[in-house]
Amino acid sequence: MKAHVVGAGLAGLSAATALAARGVTVEISEAAAQAGGRCRSYFDRQIGLVIDNGNHLVLSGNHAVHDYLARIGASDRLTGPAETQFPFVDLATGQSWTVRPNPGAVPWWILSPSRGVPGARFSDFLGMAGLLRARPGQRVDEAIRCQGPVWERLMRPFLLAALNAEPESAAAELAAQVVRETLARGGSAYAPRVPDPGLSATFINPALDYLEARGGTLRLQRRLIALRTDSDRVTALEFSDGPVEVAARDRVVLAVPPWVAKELAPQLSAPERFEGIVNGHFRLRSEGGPARIIGVLGGMVEWIFCFEDRISVTVSGANRLMGLGREELARQFWADVSRALDLGPDLPPWQIVKEKRATFLATPDQQALRPPARTAYANLVLAGDWTATGLPATIEGALRSGVKAAGLVQEAFA
Repeated sequence: MKAHVVGAGLAGLSAATALAARGVTVEISEAAAQAGGRCRSYFDRQIGLVIDNGNHLVLSGNHAVHDYLARIGASDRLTGPAETQFPFVDLATGQSWTVRPNPGAVPWWILSPSRGVPGARFSDFLGMAGLLRARPGQRVDEAIRCQGPVWERLMRPFLLAALNAEPESAAAELAAQVVRETLARGGSAYAPRVPDPGLSATFINPALDYLEARGGTLRLQRRLIALRTDSDRVTALEFSDGPVEVAARDRVVLAVPPWVAKELAPQLSAPERFEGIVNGHFRLRSEGGPARIIGVLGGMVEWIFCFEDRISVTVSGANRLMGLGREELARQFWADVSRALDLGPDLPPWQIVKEKRATFLATPDQQALRPPARTAYANLVLAGDWTATGLPATIEGALRSGVKAAGLVQEAFA
């Protein structure tokens, strides 16, 4: 009795560790030379630092993140401010402010000039509540009026980061679920948290250690080429290093990107359009203490992450930037950073990381293509942030998909 997990990104590791915790023997096969997928760290020679391939922000209310880190013994590897706060700076106007929600669900902070959004009235916040009544198939701009200070100075940057798509045209049901699980629950549910010292040290390496300690195996540079099937089950996995028979009681978790899943099983429904993310990293000593996260309006950069040894920036919905040269992007990003943080104009050592297909495009038509975890094959389940998790393509969604897949596998073993 074994679970074959194909893909060692977060969804695959979530499934594998959840299964290992239940005593199931797990074998993970990964096409790349390292685990982690789009959530990993590496030493970059150009900048001379270990950097993450992307900046990932999680929130205090992301329960799957906290459950996963607790399972693998890495609960202490997220950092952030003690109080929920989001500093913002508008480069177009020079104005800066900090949103500081109160911890409880009753949002009295929106009435406080020192804690809320500059220029916002109670009615501006009330207008955002229509998002919670959104229907499947609606765009955000069909569910609420995407105007005003609350939209421009809080909701839009928040949703752009969560959805990785222009929020106005994004699927309202995804935006609504994000709001239900964070903003609507009170400040204690959306305190910002970032992995420290990095993605691999937080999410990947402890998971691999956890699996090894429980008899799990990881095979790298092992690409799945085809699924051999018979009627309603998978009978063998055709890997680049040869076939592996799938025994009668074995189960397969397919935790690969959607375009790979479609190649392996063309009958699957899966998103077909994708959106990029661009990250910039600059080697520069920063202030000590927890990492600082700053929202930026009026520039190209959207979020700035200040770590001890570097400053990193993120631009979501970034397909429009993919054709620009890396140095051009670095200079434009640094111009925004230097203005936002009042730093000098000289460009420090830098690196630009482009993720061309970072997430599926979170529009209503692509949302409708997301498949459930269960497939037509009795012994094959799916995991991935692109499956029907109810959330956008986030770390939280990826981890939930792995737990869901593990639950379906466990049902079969019961």
